[in-house]
Amino acid sequence: MDIAQIERLLLINLAFHYAILILWFGVFHCFHGWLYRLHSRWFRLSEPAFDLLNYGGIGLYKILVLVFNLAPLAALWLSKP
Repeated sequence: MDIAQIERLLLINLAFHYAILILWFGVFHCFHGWLYRLHSRWFRLSEPAFDLLNYGGIGLYKILVLVFNLAPLAALWLSKP
């Protein structure tokens, strides 16, 4: 693989993972009550704990996307002569 292919792959990965983030937040925001009822059947969670787990998961996922997709892509772009 050459550098251009790696850049393209990282850019596609970045777009895909940000689409997942937007979808996760949208579903969590629009269907909060339904999701809480569904998950509270399986786990004994209070509503604040459910919210904290989701926002924490979104935040962790976003950090991982930044570290493993955006940072290498930015490094490749900045290293071009």
